Amino acid sequence: MIPAVRRTGLLCALTATAALLPAAPAPAAPPPPALHFGACPDSVPTPPAPERVECGRLRVPLDHRHPHGKQLDIAISRVHASGPAAERRGVLLVNPGGPGGSGLPYAVTKRAKLPEQVRRSYDVIGFDPRGTGASAPADCGPMGGLFDSPGQDPVPTGRTAEQAYLDGLRRTADDCARHLRDALPHLSTTETARDMDALRAALGEPRIGYLGVSYGSYLGAAYAAQFPQRVGRMVLDSVVGPEEWYDFDLLQSRAMVRQRAVFFAWAARHQERFRLGADATAVRTAYQRVRDGLAERPVDGFGAAEFDRTVYRALGRTERWAGLADGLRTYLRDGTTGPLRPAEPFDGPASRTYEAANRTVKCADGPAPSPARVLTDIRRMRRLDPQPVLTGMEASVCAYWHHRPAHTTPLGSPDAPPVLLIASDHDPVTPIEGARALQRRLPGSRLVSLHDDYSHGVFASRANACVDDTAAAYLTDGTVPRADVHCTGPGLPTP
Repeated sequence: MIPAVRRTGLLCALTATAALLPAAPAPAAPPPPALHFGACPDSVPTPPAPERVECGRLRVPLDHRHPHGKQLDIAISRVHASGPAAERRGVLLVNPGGPGGSGLPYAVTKRAKLPEQVRRSYDVIGFDPRGTGASAPADCGPMGGLFDSPGQDPVPTGRTAEQAYLDGLRRTADDCARHLRDALPHLSTTETARDMDALRAALGEPRIGYLGVSYGSYLGAAYAAQFPQRVGRMVLDSVVGPEEWYDFDLLQSRAMVRQRAVFFAWAARHQERFRLGADATAVRTAYQRVRDGLAERPVDGFGAAEFDRTVYRALGRTERWAGLADGLRTYLRDGTTGPLRPAEPFDGPASRTYEAANRTVKCADGPAPSPARVLTDIRRMRRLDPQPVLTGMEASVCAYWHHRPAHTTPLGSPDAPPVLLIASDHDPVTPIEGARALQRRLPGSRLVSLHDDYSHGVFASRANACVDDTAAAYLTDGTVPRADVHCTGPGLPTP
């Protein structure tokens, strides 16, 4: 040990000597990844002339903590701002939701709906998040029979059916582990947010603008948690709350049952058109006759599971309600299911990737429920309503997942700039409570609520001037409303 007097003298001598030496160079920052644009695949639509879309690929690490390890490619699309350089505000990354949704064509399709001043101000950037579309697409193989036609009834009744339900979850988890192997823990929202920041660097932007819808809001909040100083102007639409995924799925299932009750009453009010019953109880009885009939005797592979998928999809957008009601009437009249079938087959390549990525991301993002809790919650849902809508309960499979993270994905940050959150009052896919909860994690942020509206997806989707003008002013001028904004929605549709 050096005595105190000598130690002080030695430190002074070392300090004086260091002052005479040249400063050590700071570690060099890694160069941004290369990004080159060219032609797009056929899946990306062509925008109207004179605009054009271009596509590229960005190489990123599978595990960003090990940048020199295994790599994967992220598919990128870009449509340049249509206004002059003086109006440009940077880049606007867009994400359509999921998890599992392909964002590559979204740069074209969503941009076409954005207010003109936003299109003039931003280069709109679409991308397929890792595990989706053309970005190392997830493949879980048969997924425990998920793509069997007809599928297993998603609402188990009785001990035997409940055990079969759990067995299906276990087989799905096993299939994903077998096919995805070392990628399994890295197809996560946290890693995708890091991909977004790599994309920001490759584009040479100090900050990014962002528009995320549904799961895209969750992804944006995850980016704000990791990189708050790199957030430009961020719009989170149809907000997924900061709950664990399994808890979110439960909230959504309850909201779906409430929305279905609204649908029953709506169809009854239009009895002359749909002929399903003069009151909500009669319409519900007709609905149950359809489901029971398909469960007992599927039509060309279309059974209870396929019916519930159709219902789940229709309940989230009121413009689909007339098609659902017509489909119920058609089956009751002649036993056919044509109007109930989706335009794109559930077991097609895009759907297979979506379903695999959806479950893989959810299970990589946070803790899992126990099998016992899954059954307890299904029984509780059946006590609330004997025929619940459980199609959106994807995170139940996490009960058997082979990689179980201990912590939930961080969302939001007090260090991020004010964010604009947008939500529909009666959206059953992302209930508005989630937007209010996430707002508390983003101080200074504002919530734009569309009242008397029952659909999922609001900004540049519902053609509501109050919503669209507020978001456009925020994105182009940086105008943050002084308080939360309340807009009047369209109400229920007229068939």
